[in-house]
Amino acid sequence: MSKIAVPPIKCQGIKTKLVTWIRAVLPDNFTGRWIEPFMGSGVVAYNIRPGKALLCDTNPHLIRFYNSIKHGEITSDHVSDFLRSEGEKLENKGQDYYYEVRERFNKNLKPLDFLFLNRSCFNGMIRFNKKGGFNVPFCRKPQRFGQAYVTKIVNQVSYVQTLLNYQDFEFKCQNFETTIMNASDQELQGLGIRKGWKKSFSYRKSL
Repeated sequence: MSKIAVPPIKCQGIKTKLVTWIRAVLPDNFTGRWIEPFMGSGVVAYNIRPGKALLCDTNPHLIRFYNSIKHGEITSDHVSDFLRSEGEKLENKGQDYYYEVRERFNKNLKPLDFLFLNRSCFNGMIRFNKKGGFNVPFCRKPQRFGQAYVTKIVNQVSYVQTLLNYQDFEFKCQNFETTIMNASDQELQGLGIRKGWKKSFSYRKSL
């Protein structure tokens, strides 16, 4: 059994433990588009590695982060430089700097700031207040971004970066209803969803 590749963004309910099972039930001759209405961290698709995939989530920051990698706006080198620089500031200033970055992110929504917060907040949580502001507290580890930890994250980004260079992956910020309704019957059948299910799903939505 091959090792499970862990993505750079931590996420509650991550499907890491399901990857082996999903691999086992996926048809050997599957060549269609892999569709995920609830992408989360992306761990399933990044390990299944289909030739073509549509990964959707309602969290715009997840989608923005992975689209930035896909389009070359974020690379493993960018992540290495950024986390080493920001990590040094965090070590020197402590939690005050974490909250400085959090405030900055809530204004500019930069993907690298999102990564920084995700990997230095309490338990790697992703949580927002009613106004849409990231509000997870600091993990209380000023030395969070030591050399080994940064290298680990950089390697995770590098894996995704390489995958996206060769595979046709599309990331969309949309809910699961839209994702399912926009998929063709053939695509849904290829994923094991019986013919006509989309019609019954549409009917239930209208009730």
